[in-house]
Amino acid sequence: MEKKKYYVAVGPREISQVKDYALNQFEIEATDNEIAMLREVFDDAYSADWLSYWRAHIPYVQYHHDKENDMYDRDLMKAYQMIYELGSNETKEQIQEMGILSL
Repeated sequence: MEKKKYYVAVGPREISQVKDYALNQFEIEATDNEIAMLREVFDDAYSADWLSYWRAHIPYVQYHHDKENDMYDRDLMKAYQMIYELGSNETKEQIQEMGILSL
């Protein structure tokens, strides 16, 4: 499959072929299947974020014992790992500088 250039913004979980200079975006090159997999990871993070929101209304569950937050963190790390693997040299440098992945 042919790879195309995409721009990914992790915060709002956006994937676009058009660069938005107002967003902090990472440049990647990916096939349609790879984009579908990244979208699925973002969807999982969105679901975990909502579960975490609802869990936050239960005051007796502490943050460090909250599996929903762990799920959200895991999904974000999966997204950053995929972005790193598909990313341009500049994207790889940016993620390395963030120090969030064990490379």
